[in-house]
Amino acid sequence: MIGTKQVLITVSGTIPEDISTRIADGLRPRADYLELARGLDADVIDYAEARVVAGRFTRILERIGGANLVLAYVCWKLRAQYRLILTDGEQVGLPLALLLKFTLGRRPRHFMITHVISVPKKKIVLDVLKLHTHIDGFIVYSRWQKNFIQHRWRIKESRVFFTPFMVDDQFFAPDKIVPKSLVRPLICAVGLERRDYPTLLQAVEGLELDVVIAAASPWSKRKDSTTGERIPDNVTVSKFDQYALRQLYADAQFVVMPLEPVDFQAGVTAILEAMAMGKAVICSRVSGQTDVVVDGENGRYVPVGDPSALRAEILNFLNRPDVAARFGANGRKLVEQSMNLENYVNRLTGFLSETRN
Repeated sequence: MIGTKQVLITVSGTIPEDISTRIADGLRPRADYLELARGLDADVIDYAEARVVAGRFTRILERIGGANLVLAYVCWKLRAQYRLILTDGEQVGLPLALLLKFTLGRRPRHFMITHVISVPKKKIVLDVLKLHTHIDGFIVYSRWQKNFIQHRWRIKESRVFFTPFMVDDQFFAPDKIVPKSLVRPLICAVGLERRDYPTLLQAVEGLELDVVIAAASPWSKRKDSTTGERIPDNVTVSKFDQYALRQLYADAQFVVMPLEPVDFQAGVTAILEAMAMGKAVICSRVSGQTDVVVDGENGRYVPVGDPSALRAEILNFLNRPDVAARFGANGRKLVEQSMNLENYVNRLTGFLSETRN
């Protein structure tokens, strides 16, 4: 029930009604927002509940700014009931900061998970409206974004908290699934956000292996970059739920993460899922994706948009399965030590507990 705790966490989506049952039955990984809510003893509000609380204003707000504006408005409306509000992204956090900025009286502390704030529109909004004055803490998954925020708006380092992203390594675990027996090697690539699949398609054409591109994401609104491209005979483009995706990782020799030039951690979810499954990762070398793959230890970086270099690295892993296996084991160890869901929740709970009093 909303209003029973001192902390409120937003979810930019609709929480499935059967989520707890599916988690308990092992059909999907644990949800970070539910685990974080337990750690912080917090309320959670999603689109569905926000619409109920917003009432007659819902339709007007959605016409203006979509469901995220409804969520921000409801956080503002309920502000007196909470000591701290954690928004799960700029899409909610920036509108809430704007509402708080022009509201008199006491306000809760506002912390915002910040995925990518360096794009022109967001920079302009913060530059002009000075919304960072009503964001008490930025939680970032990329060191590049952390440095950008601190220098752009001259924000104290203590207000910009870096944490590695996370994966549920109890669900994405090699011992939870049996790999299929395949006729020839299989590799995969996963996700939608800023994926450079045209380069991957060129790199694998004609190779004696099968490639599965799982072109789907529960959060990204990007179009599938394979659209309009000629798909080689050895490539399949499909969509998977998380249960089937775990099987795909298990069957794959290793995972490829081809990215467009980005300054945020595009692909981090799939990279960590692959590593949790004990798979080596080949990743495009971009400024934003530098905090997970360690070149020569759990994966390899290749130049952006270079199909020849990507093809060479794919062949290198295929010809040296012992190296791919060692990198995969190192990746699993890294996840267990610092990038699993428990570590993520402990870091954020500790940070927010220290700063909310």
